[in-house]
Amino acid sequence: MFIEDIHIFWYVGIGILGLVVGRLIGLVNKNLPERKEIFSTDAIKEYLKSTDANYTIMILTCIIYIALLRVIGMGDKVELLQYLVLTPMLISVFCIDYKLQIIPNRLTLTLLEVGVAFSFWRGISNLNIAIEMWLGMVLGAGAFLILTFIGNIVFRKETMGFGDVKLMGILGLFLGWRRIIAISIISFFIAAIYSIGLIIKNKVKKQETNEFIPFGPFIVISAFIVMLVQLNIWIKLVFFIFSLGKYRF
Repeated sequence: MFIEDIHIFWYVGIGILGLVVGRLIGLVNKNLPERKEIFSTDAIKEYLKSTDANYTIMILTCIIYIALLRVIGMGDKVELLQYLVLTPMLISVFCIDYKLQIIPNRLTLTLLEVGVAFSFWRGISNLNIAIEMWLGMVLGAGAFLILTFIGNIVFRKETMGFGDVKLMGILGLFLGWRRIIAISIISFFIAAIYSIGLIIKNKVKKQETNEFIPFGPFIVISAFIVMLVQLNIWIKLVFFIFSLGKYRF
């Protein structure tokens, strides 16, 4: 049985892999902020014996893995592998940043190392892809670094952490400069909607809106949206936004 020229066996296998990886994400989220060993034999055995498995993360990882296989297919196995490796690390970024308002350097360094490895791997067969990936890193990190400095000057306080800057640079390395533009637009759009909703909620409850909102989760959500939607759609959407609706699909 095939679904879009992909045998159902691959969907089942990818789904099971997603469940296993999702189980290990809980180990990373637990030990990484505490600077403990993560993938040592003892740490894995101790964690697997515990009963605190996060089934939400396991199911979410499984769904994302299957969706990536459906969208990318088996035509470009390197790109599929690249996104499968990126997915659990992004989920960890979301969970840790949302809970602790920090993106651990160990996690961003691992992301960077993996991204550099994939850029060289893909550059062997197509140099243009490698150039696009490295331009994405420069554009992602550079744009958010400028926004961070401007925000600090205008509001006289930290408006965005350097962890977000590093994350955008690394995502640019993974996804290329065109996708990083789409991620930037979508992340600010989602953050704006969330902030407005938070302000309305606090006004109804007559509370002050002074809590710090980590930006990393918005970046991660946007990255998954871009990964799961074809690039040409985002390019058309960017033209539509910047043309103030004059551009037609």
